[in-house]
Amino acid sequence: MNKHDFYINGDWVKSESPDKLNVINPVTEESIAQISLGNKQDVDKAVKAARQSFELYSQTSVDYRLDLLTTIREIYKQRLGDVAHAIQTEMGAPEHLAYGAQAKVGLAHLKAAIEALKSHETEYKYGDFIVRHEPIGVCGLITPWNWPINQVLSKLAPCLATGCTAILKPSEIAPLSSMVICEILNEAKVPKGVFNLINGTGTVVGEAMSSHPGIDMMSFTGSTRAGIAVAKASADSVKRVSQELGGKSANIILNDELFEKSIKKGVLECMENSGQSCNSPTRMLVPICRKDEAYSIAKETAESIYPGGPNNETTTIGPLVSDIQFEKVQKLIQVGINEGAKLITGGTGKPEGLTKGYYVKPTVFGDVSNDMKIAQEEIFGPVLSIIPYENIDNAISIANDTDYGLAAYVSGNSHEQLNSIARRLRAGQIHLNYGSGGAKAPFGGYKQSGNGREKDKWGLEEFLEVKAIIGI
Repeated sequence: MNKHDFYINGDWVKSESPDKLNVINPVTEESIAQISLGNKQDVDKAVKAARQSFELYSQTSVDYRLDLLTTIREIYKQRLGDVAHAIQTEMGAPEHLAYGAQAKVGLAHLKAAIEALKSHETEYKYGDFIVRHEPIGVCGLITPWNWPINQVLSKLAPCLATGCTAILKPSEIAPLSSMVICEILNEAKVPKGVFNLINGTGTVVGEAMSSHPGIDMMSFTGSTRAGIAVAKASADSVKRVSQELGGKSANIILNDELFEKSIKKGVLECMENSGQSCNSPTRMLVPICRKDEAYSIAKETAESIYPGGPNNETTTIGPLVSDIQFEKVQKLIQVGINEGAKLITGGTGKPEGLTKGYYVKPTVFGDVSNDMKIAQEEIFGPVLSIIPYENIDNAISIANDTDYGLAAYVSGNSHEQLNSIARRLRAGQIHLNYGSGGAKAPFGGYKQSGNGREKDKWGLEEFLEVKAIIGI
């Protein structure tokens, strides 16, 4: 597939750059498509289109935007299989994941934005003045490869709902599902210039977007390193920056009758999506008096996880997304071994019988101390570090001893204790017994996990300015 054109001002147009990139299927390690890599000139064209369309789109009624989002969602339902197939092709995600959570989450984000817009009070009297919420303007959206549709629509749905216009740069590693989104929006007759897509690298297109004076806001999801670059490039034009960055989430397992169930579920949660989730519970904290029991349960659970092709019925997890990611994870597994952590299962190399594809052995380390690199650095692979703790205060201290603060987990049977611990953890989402907030709970982090919040009314507010009209 040659996907060389960009979507700008309601049309597919040729890139100003001659540079091309092959999109690699991580299962076969072969090229499945080729895209253009955009440049500053492409960004200038998209910004011009988005600024022109903002003048009219920002003045549309709430009812108009509700109808538009509803139409987009209905077409998305019809194209669900195409979205899932694109995700499966570009990520190697197993069929149950690609056609399940990875694709269906788009419907949830659209629904959440519709419901949030219905209940949002755009203008109201407060004391002796009027408060208005108005769209911030042209928004640059930069999204990652690991949950491509999740991140695209958690940004794009509220962006369109508020009356903003958008320029999307999806990950160049997994751009195909975003190009299906273009087709859906085009079919829904989204006004020209309201939505634009440019493929490209972060160092070229991402930097051009972040530094562009015609873009009013940057919404970025990715690594903390790249997020810092976006913030620095955005600073000269004093644009709003909303970031969802890395994570190294702790999972405190309490010493009670749910211990075995909590360990099993924690391993599976860590390994889901091949460990390629920013909020994955990658640091499991277990009471030191039961650490050997925890290791045994974790080993058995990890060894029940089967890496394999996306269409194999026995497949539990797919490959990592790229050769670069594969090599990074391999190096960090070796670092864990060199640091003296106890290798409970897994290790370096590919799983038995898988010679092609960026597959990694589900790996569990025990006797990990929180100062080890594998406990502090985001690995982004199916790798779990188990850290023993002395008591609850010690567990909370370990959990908070990280540069990140995206999520944390607490598992046990005492509702009172779970909630008490949750209130002491420094993270944006606390999952009690692996509960999920879906597309409605606010999502974002503390510390180097970013700033701002996505989803539902909190996501809507990210794209709004507040105006006071005084002297009525």
